[in-house]
Amino acid sequence: MFLRFLEAFNGEPLLLYLGVIGIAIAGGGIPPIIERNRRRKIENSLPGLLESLASSVGAGHGLQEAMMEQSKSAPGLLSELLKETLEESHASDINSALTSFSAKTRSSQVQRVMMLLETAMEQDAPLQGILESLSHDYERLNDLINRRENELLGRGILIIMFVSVGLPGLIAFIVGLFAPASAGFKLDDFNATFGTFFAAASAVGVGVSGRMLGRLKSYLWFIPLWMAISMGLYLGAVKVIGGG
Repeated sequence: MFLRFLEAFNGEPLLLYLGVIGIAIAGGGIPPIIERNRRRKIENSLPGLLESLASSVGAGHGLQEAMMEQSKSAPGLLSELLKETLEESHASDINSALTSFSAKTRSSQVQRVMMLLETAMEQDAPLQGILESLSHDYERLNDLINRRENELLGRGILIIMFVSVGLPGLIAFIVGLFAPASAGFKLDDFNATFGTFFAAASAVGVGVSGRMLGRLKSYLWFIPLWMAISMGLYLGAVKVIGGG
């Protein structure tokens, strides 16, 4: 069945090339997505960790002692990384531990917080007030980031689905219904041109969606696959509806 499906597009080498290339390189876009989800989990856990540290410091514990206590009691990836860092750097000073911890998270938010804490300790600033302030600030920041990303993600998916699926499907339905091949209409060149157009439009739609979300580099990996889907949908729907 699959081979018969491919044989139906023997006259469309561009579609077959895009399909093969798209499937081959789509996996390259998965690691950035996994890394970004990992980073956002860490950043969303950061305000809670800072608030817990502020409570421990306010109870009279030192920062390193408070961090060790939270790494053992708090769940989540951020606490696991903190525990791992403290166990590896138990013989070093707290500044080295903070630097190592921020590097392990690979998060700009965590790195800024650790730098602020190092500066606060060097200047003997009140850590409890600083930790509480940072907790509130980053909680508001992450709420705004999450709200913005949820809104833009919905719009990005809508753009891709409309340009890559909805539009070629609609035009294919119209062409197949009013100019079917079974009625003697010869639209091979027309369909080939429109198929290429929808492939190009799909590439633009995916690029716009990725740029809007700030993930253009990871979305580039999926462009050939979406081009093949859009082109294949149009050409396949025309053949099915038009009886070609």
